[in-house]
Amino acid sequence: MKRYNVTVNGTAYEITLEAVDAADVKAAPAPAATPAPATAPVPTAAPAGGETVNAPMPGTILAVNVQNGATVKKGDVLMILEAMKMENEISSPVDGTVTSVCVTKGTSVETGTVLCTIG
Repeated sequence: MKRYNVTVNGTAYEITLEAVDAADVKAAPAPAATPAPATAPVPTAAPAGGETVNAPMPGTILAVNVQNGATVKKGDVLMILEAMKMENEISSPVDGTVTSVCVTKGTSVETGTVLCTIG
C-alpha cells in the first residue's frame, strides 16, 4: 500500500493505493446494452443552406415563438427549451428569415437536434 496526497479543484485528498499483480486483476463484466426507446425522436435534417439552430442540451420544447417565413434579428428568442426543470431561451445566432421550423411544442429533443434553420 502506498499513500498519496492529491489535490482536485483546490481540495486536498489523501489516498491509499494497493499494487497488484496482473494475474490478480479480474476483468469486470461488460455492462449490458440498453436498447433505445421505441419512441425516441429522430433528429430532423436541416434543408440545404442557411444557419441551423441546434438543441444545446436534451430537453422538451415548451414554446415555439417563430414560424416559417418569420424575420428574426440576432438574439431574438426562437423557442423555449425545458431541461432539468429550467427554461432555456434558444436565441437566433444571426439576422435572417426562418426557412424551416423542425420541432413543435412538446417535442423531446437530444443534444444537437436541428430546431430550425435561418436563411
